[in-house]
Amino acid sequence: MTASLTNPLRVGLRQERVISPQCLVIFGASGDLTHRKLVPALFELFRQRRLPSEFAVLGCARRPWSDDEFRQKMEEALGPLVQEDPQAWRTFAAGLFYEPVDLQKDGDVVRLSKRLDQIDRQRATRNNRTFYLSVSPAFYGSGCRALAAAGLLSDPSRSRVVIEKPFGRDFASARELNRVVTGCGQESQIFRIDHYLGKETVQNILVLRFANTIFEPIWNRNYISSVQITAAETVGVEERAGYYETSGALRDMVQNHLTQMLALTAMEAPGRYDPESIRNEKAKVLQAARLADEQEPWHCCVRGQYGPGGSSSNPMPGYRQEPGVDPNSTTETYVAMKLFIDNWRWQGVPFYLRTGKRMAKRLSEVVLTFREAPVHLFDAAGGTPTANQLILRIQPDEGAEFRFEVKAPGSGMRSRPVDMNFSYDESFGEPSDEGYVRLLADAMLGDPTLFTRSDEVEAAWRLYTPLVELIEQSPWQLPVYPYEARTWGPAAADSLLARDGLLWRRP
Repeated sequence: MTASLTNPLRVGLRQERVISPQCLVIFGASGDLTHRKLVPALFELFRQRRLPSEFAVLGCARRPWSDDEFRQKMEEALGPLVQEDPQAWRTFAAGLFYEPVDLQKDGDVVRLSKRLDQIDRQRATRNNRTFYLSVSPAFYGSGCRALAAAGLLSDPSRSRVVIEKPFGRDFASARELNRVVTGCGQESQIFRIDHYLGKETVQNILVLRFANTIFEPIWNRNYISSVQITAAETVGVEERAGYYETSGALRDMVQNHLTQMLALTAMEAPGRYDPESIRNEKAKVLQAARLADEQEPWHCCVRGQYGPGGSSSNPMPGYRQEPGVDPNSTTETYVAMKLFIDNWRWQGVPFYLRTGKRMAKRLSEVVLTFREAPVHLFDAAGGTPTANQLILRIQPDEGAEFRFEVKAPGSGMRSRPVDMNFSYDESFGEPSDEGYVRLLADAMLGDPTLFTRSDEVEAAWRLYTPLVELIEQSPWQLPVYPYEARTWGPAAADSLLARDGLLWRRP
């Protein structure tokens, strides 16, 4: 079964807001994120005619590139996109500039300020500036201080700062970083980005819940028995060993991506659709969330690390064999855990979170499993009836499916499960935008709806503090179990659900 639009249109579905004249300043412009995500997203916005003609990008990094060198680097990075539309690229590239800047040097920041004034005059960007800190997390605080000291954040209506994850390493460091950045500018100027929130199906959780009356009456502990939230990757650590060795899956994925999906799934309906109302409700969820066993957290969390795997034709190294990784590393590449949310809606409903690298399939989804029928009137083809499930697919096939029982063909009264599917690509006739497209546009528009607020960040870190402390102080109590690359993780993670008579979904 497939859900579709009553009257699908391939053209004119988008109703986008117009971005004001703007200069986007990217610190760390020589890095991988700028090449792979930021500039491609900006070029996509340009091709969709969502950027004004009075627009500029100023790349900043320590490398002594010129404007032309930066443009050439970006053209090489975009490759096929440029070849698809060379005329659009030439027009877009005319607004790309570069300035060698070290934010730790006062003279460089003064020179940056003068260059921005020059670009304002050249491109008529009207002093509207968005500063994107695509740099090491260690420089977030000092970067904001440098911008504030130069007077570049003095006008809240014209300047804002986008800060990449991870925002802090634990509760104490996140709270201190919040103190620093909000001392440099107002909270309304700080945009803590999580690219998962830019995905259509993450945003669709809100619409699915609050625009359809059929879901709200059953979206609670009376009808839902458990919730699984998964973010699985097939790739390994790749070239990120330097960062990942100090982070691990808990800091890299759970504290931000999975926690944001948890908040959107469990939040109450906001009084109205505005940024602060939504962020208020998300913060309340995180403040009510707790580990299933706070006194002995090792009972509700499993860590894993991928080992060698693959096939004879495509062998894959284990994490400890990856370049830059300590051969004796105990960094987790997999985490599974059980949480509860202590409020009226969700009391007693277990939330299971898992994420991992080198998993069997690339997958991000939210699975809501409903309580079984109180009486099984019909025989099931598979032994016992399958519980109803609502599956929200975040990636790669963005959409949703609802699993329910129907009569199997034949003379008997036997039931079997079927799926009713909705796909964004099929229903709307166009692929969804990549997350950074939406989030960059919102940041430049000054819309904080899809960005995390300071209290959200601190509540998320507070939730995982027992695990962070355990890993750092008593790691033997939370051991790292090995699992073969391209599998679904360690067997210990299956036991986490087996104790509750449940299984992980493995599509």
